[in-house]
Amino acid sequence: MNDEGAVTGRRGTRITSGSGRGLRGAGEAAKNAWRRGTGNRMVRRTGLVATMIVVAVGGIFAGLLVAGDTQADVGPFAARFSLTPSVSGDTDVQIPPLGSLGLDSHDGPAHLTVRLDTLDQDRTFALASDANGLAAASQTAAADLRHGVILLVERSIVAGLLGSLLLSALVFRNWRRVLASLGIAAVTLTATGAAAAITFKPSSIEEPTYNGLLANAPAVIGDARRIADQFSEYRDQLQRMVNNISKVYSTFSSLPVYEASPDTIRVLHVSDLHLNPAAWAVISAVVKQYDIDVVVDTGDINDWGSQLESSFADSIGSLDVPYVYVRGNHDSAVTAAAVAAEPNAVVLDNQSVTVAGLRIAGIGDPRFTPDKEADRKGGSVPEQLNASGSQLAATIAAAGTPVDIALVHDPASAGPLNGTVPLVLAGHRHAREVSFMPPVLERPETRLMVGGSTGGAGLRGLEGEEPTPLEMSVLYLDRTPALQAYDEITVGGSGTAEVTIRRHLAAGDAPGEPASPAPSAPDVESASPDPGTQASPLTSRPGVTTSSPRGN
Repeated sequence: MNDEGAVTGRRGTRITSGSGRGLRGAGEAAKNAWRRGTGNRMVRRTGLVATMIVVAVGGIFAGLLVAGDTQADVGPFAARFSLTPSVSGDTDVQIPPLGSLGLDSHDGPAHLTVRLDTLDQDRTFALASDANGLAAASQTAAADLRHGVILLVERSIVAGLLGSLLLSALVFRNWRRVLASLGIAAVTLTATGAAAAITFKPSSIEEPTYNGLLANAPAVIGDARRIADQFSEYRDQLQRMVNNISKVYSTFSSLPVYEASPDTIRVLHVSDLHLNPAAWAVISAVVKQYDIDVVVDTGDINDWGSQLESSFADSIGSLDVPYVYVRGNHDSAVTAAAVAAEPNAVVLDNQSVTVAGLRIAGIGDPRFTPDKEADRKGGSVPEQLNASGSQLAATIAAAGTPVDIALVHDPASAGPLNGTVPLVLAGHRHAREVSFMPPVLERPETRLMVGGSTGGAGLRGLEGEEPTPLEMSVLYLDRTPALQAYDEITVGGSGTAEVTIRRHLAAGDAPGEPASPAPSAPDVESASPDPGTQASPLTSRPGVTTSSPRGN
């Protein structure tokens, strides 16, 4: 008999029950070890695949950041195209410093950015001088953009694959894993391109989102297509007027006569040029023909106050007479700096200066309309404008030197100057108005002269059925100095190349009510002149209402 709890094998080997339990435990341990090994291998493989994906995608991003952009011409612009990772996709057209246009062009992980960096001078001049330049540019713009995007896609694929290859080679140092990462990068780029192509929305160009200063463009410019249709007609008409301004002839009939003396001071008041280059040709002609002593500008020489617009002020230096200027609500500090850089220009901002025998004070508009955030600061608009006028009045009073003319942009700033100066010049409203401000006890009367737009209101002037005319005024002051007379010059009129000059005697304006024009002869317009007709100079002789012959 064997002992209890023991078993005798065939060869007499005794195997106790405890030994059996040990064998089974060893088997279970081996099974668990195998399972753990298999699980660890799966974890390692999953981790390796995830690492290769991360390395592949990271390599794509690195490649795109380093070499994933390209440059191409879009019309007269040198544009830079680039791709960046994005959740929503879309396209951003950047027009520095004016802002950008956002287009909901596609979905997917790639965001397209088109930055219009610089204007090519030769292409721009060629476009401006060619009568069909604008039409040709609009027809080729889409093709230029398509070409730029194709170049960008090709470059991005190469840059992404190369970046993935280099990064995976640095991380893995195993050619199989490097090739696997490269394959993952190729699949990722293909999927990204497919997602963008499938979700592409060509109609997005018609519904852009305006950002930055461009956010004001739709409200200010209006229907761009309608304006474009009218612009060619307006441009041709204005060119005829500028070419024929020296052919204006005078008509004298029952007009008040004012004979300027040799010591008369002639002041040309301009305002609201709004980037219209044709204004400079008319201003230059008037300065020469009227023998102007000083030009005063009551603001809004620009539209957006951007750095790109600064060159518009370059024509000031060619006038060869002093140019006194105050900022309008469309002019920025950049605009003022550009004007101040001209050798004959003086920028007034709560200051006064003596020019051509006149003491002139002025202050810039407290607002900057293109910047809506800045417009919300400093109280309501009426409060800002009134405070601006009060500030200038206090400066004049503190100086103790009588001021002959005060300059503000918005007539709403003129109230506090009433009784402080004899004459206030303003603009802003794009419409002429001459009036006396309400009398102040024991103070001299103050005349407020609001000028029209010397730039025809810029692009806004094309929104109506007829283009807004170009308007400016010539003021005649004696050596007192007191205003003796003024001429209102109007250049414009749809369908006619018309120049109108209306003479007013200052003594004929009645205090307490708007000034009315002096009697004038009817406007005169002749038939088109013979091409060989010699020009006769524009004259500043006593009050006339004239029109130029229509150009050929």
